[in-house]
Amino acid sequence: MKQRQGGFTLLEIMLVVTIIALLMGAAIYKLSGNVEYAKHTRVSGDIQGISTQLKLYESMNGFLPTTEQGLQALVVQPSTDPRPTRWYQLYKEMPKDPWQNDYIYLNPGRKNPNGYDLYSAGPDRKPDTADDDWGG
Repeated sequence: MKQRQGGFTLLEIMLVVTIIALLMGAAIYKLSGNVEYAKHTRVSGDIQGISTQLKLYESMNGFLPTTEQGLQALVVQPSTDPRPTRWYQLYKEMPKDPWQNDYIYLNPGRKNPNGYDLYSAGPDRKPDTADDDWGG
């Protein structure tokens, strides 16, 4: 008498692998939108934090850093005029946007001529394009 060996056929294994691949593809597709949302949320948080430090800088010195001094004025004391009289290091290093680029700071701003502009160039890494992220 021969005993029948138990196991899966090649067709059954291929069917299970195909179903798993389809489920993984659907999950990745659903999660891809969350990654972009997370990047936008990070830009919003960074811009809010940098804006808070800029307000502190202004309250201590009576003025904001110039465009030339840039956000580095929050990291190292500016050596150009106007020089702050009460300077403190507010950041050890400036945060980068999710695409590993520096945030763009203009004072006076183009969008806000009575204040400053602070934004990320976005995924294309080019300022003044449609994908710029203002953190709003």
